[in-house]
Amino acid sequence: MSQPPGNVIGYARVSTKDQSVISQVDALVGAGAVKVFQEHASGVSQARPRWQACLDHLQPGNVLVVTDLTRLGRSTADLSSIVAILGEMGVGFRSLAEPWLDTTTAHGQLIFNMFAALAEYERSRLSERTRAGLAAARARGRKGGRPRAMTPAKEEAAHHLRTQEKTLQEIAAALDVSLSTVVRTLGPRTMTSETVGERQ
Repeated sequence: MSQPPGNVIGYARVSTKDQSVISQVDALVGAGAVKVFQEHASGVSQARPRWQACLDHLQPGNVLVVTDLTRLGRSTADLSSIVAILGEMGVGFRSLAEPWLDTTTAHGQLIFNMFAALAEYERSRLSERTRAGLAAARARGRKGGRPRAMTPAKEEAAHHLRTQEKTLQEIAAALDVSLSTVVRTLGPRTMTSETVGERQ
């Protein structure tokens, strides 16, 4: 789907400074990107300043384009959370290597809903394995895990704020947690189904 001039923003990433983003930038510009944020960082790195700058730059009605999904993240769960956050911001998403994932179209949004459901299943399985591992460790007399960002009280508050039609950003600020933590708590399927309703 063609986008209005100035509407498309690109994000290019390579894992090391020895690699070049030129081919990605050329492809993104060819796809209509008027600005491309370029990052040299591992896909698993938490320190991605250009990605944060990209998020700060995006406005409702923009479309974020990447050359392929691995430029954003390495796991289905992470990618699902990121695209859900973009949807909450009113920002569309397209991947050049995966044209089936284009949230600016009804078909692409449907595919993403299925993608998000798979991510939710992946998170559930991981949670089950983690709980089983912690239980086994406790049975052996060891403690494990790390403090949760979302306590039961905060989870309840997040759901309550959502019923009051608060945005993800507002909920994250109110609870002093990250956007991705809020998305994981509320569930990406809730976010994406709501986004579909807003765009119809």
